Amino acid sequence: MSLAILSGGAAQGLVGSLAAEFKRQSGLDISGEFGAVGAMADKLREGAPPDILILTSALIATLVRENLADGASVKDIGKVETTLAVRDSDPLVSAPDATTLRAALLAADAIFVPDTKNSTAGIHVAKVLSQLGIANDVESRLKIYPNGATAMRHMAETDAKRPIGCTQATEIIATKGIKFSGSLPKGCDLATVYTAAIATKAIHLREAQILIDLLTSADQSASRESAGFLAI
Repeated sequence: MSLAILSGGAAQGLVGSLAAEFKRQSGLDISGEFGAVGAMADKLREGAPPDILILTSALIATLVRENLADGASVKDIGKVETTLAVRDSDPLVSAPDATTLRAALLAADAIFVPDTKNSTAGIHVAKVLSQLGIANDVESRLKIYPNGATAMRHMAETDAKRPIGCTQATEIIATKGIKFSGSLPKGCDLATVYTAAIATKAIHLREAQILIDLLTSADQSASRESAGFLAI
């Protein structure tokens, strides 16, 4: 048996790091999907039967209003920044201001990003490219994938000469062959609060609460930090 989860990709590394302890306490494995938060919410609305949800705070609040998540169970996990990434073999890219970020993106021959319509980071990347006035210039170089984890895996394997990635820090940290290259500069930055909640049609209520307690407990602060979550 397993606990069914629908989660933003940002939490995949953290959930994975806690899976063994969760099984020890609950007897269950964890199965389900990790992806763009908008796509996960749509799956829930279309009838997917998860026990637990891990999505952005704003989206969880919406699902509570729609009676798809239990408001009494809602608990924040932490903040996740949208940041830059490069391959392990490439030099770090620094972007302390909008001008250097613009230059770095224009210099890249491939820009790896998550879904620009349904994912938190992808939507933000599209906004930043427009804000910097280079959306048309880099359009042909955008490599868009369903979620940040997939984008980073493909970036690790690319034969591009000067690739750069932009997605949530948690997805960068969790991907082999990729390294964190720095935060986005002020005015282009984004830090998103991720929140856990029990689905209103959950079957494994006790076990879902065990996972929420693990994800948010003070004892697991080091695990959250290692996975890329910042304290709120």
